Amino acid sequence: MILSRRTLATALAFAIAGMTTTAIAQTKWDLPAAYPATNFHSVTLTEFANDVDKATGGKLKITVHAGASLFKAPEIKRAVQGGQAQIGEVLLANFANEWPIYAADGLPFLADSYDEAMKLYKAQKPLLEKKLSSEGMMLLYAVPWPPQGIYTKKPINSAADLKGIKWRAYSPATARIAELVGAQPVTVQAAEVSQAFATGVAESMMSSGSTGADSKLYEHVKYWYDTQAWLPKDAVIVNKKAFDALDKPTQDALLKAAADAEVRGWAASKKTNTDSLAKLKAGGMEILQPSAALKADMKKVGETMLAEWLAKAGDEGKALVDAFRKP
Repeated sequence: MILSRRTLATALAFAIAGMTTTAIAQTKWDLPAAYPATNFHSVTLTEFANDVDKATGGKLKITVHAGASLFKAPEIKRAVQGGQAQIGEVLLANFANEWPIYAADGLPFLADSYDEAMKLYKAQKPLLEKKLSSEGMMLLYAVPWPPQGIYTKKPINSAADLKGIKWRAYSPATARIAELVGAQPVTVQAAEVSQAFATGVAESMMSSGSTGADSKLYEHVKYWYDTQAWLPKDAVIVNKKAFDALDKPTQDALLKAAADAEVRGWAASKKTNTDSLAKLKAGGMEILQPSAALKADMKKVGETMLAEWLAKAGDEGKALVDAFRKP
């Protein structure tokens, strides 16, 4: 009887030790994101987290916090850099004031299709990796938003029709566009878009069909002009110390899941573009091609912004644009 009690105690001790080892072996990461859980970027993040969970046998658990529920969009990069979150998704163009190269994909009409966007990404990626590394972070993958168009409550025929209008700005580039066309820029985060248009805080913006569909903008806005202005990228970044703390098999699994998520995300962006415009149309929004005058006006805006960007970005920016434009 004593022996069996001892055996039982020993077995229990081993079981507890085993449970403790398992608990220690499991790593939990928080992934803040700015967009609703139903947005294709957030869906891609959730699939990525599930892939990591499966590939590591539950050793690395990533929790996606969508809809700016953990950190607001402008706070995510700093949170990852400072280790408050181990991993996060950011809109690169939001950080143009920190480093001009972040905003290369937010330059109007530089890369105006998925093929061009991929070409720009390939030219930009080595620079992004180097910069993030210097800030204690790594780039895991990047996925573009669908092409940007102009939402407006009233019809527009040229840039002159945008003068004085309340224009939702979410990045330095979108604020600069407002200035160049004489609109009034107002800062509104993605999670607040619907309310801003419902209450008259914003009357127009340049954004993707996806953002409009997510926000049900057809309830407040009548027109969307398909300007194909640019395809800004969301990047998933990771704290380098958090990555280095993982064992090699877990690191490899994370990188493999990220590579798969990037491929899946680009495909999802293309599908979302088609689906979103169909949703906007079904909701009563008119999907229109820009007039020749509006096209010409916006092209001038793009040329001005490229010149301004090159002046800030210097040799690094020129090399990037040259690499992108190389046949």
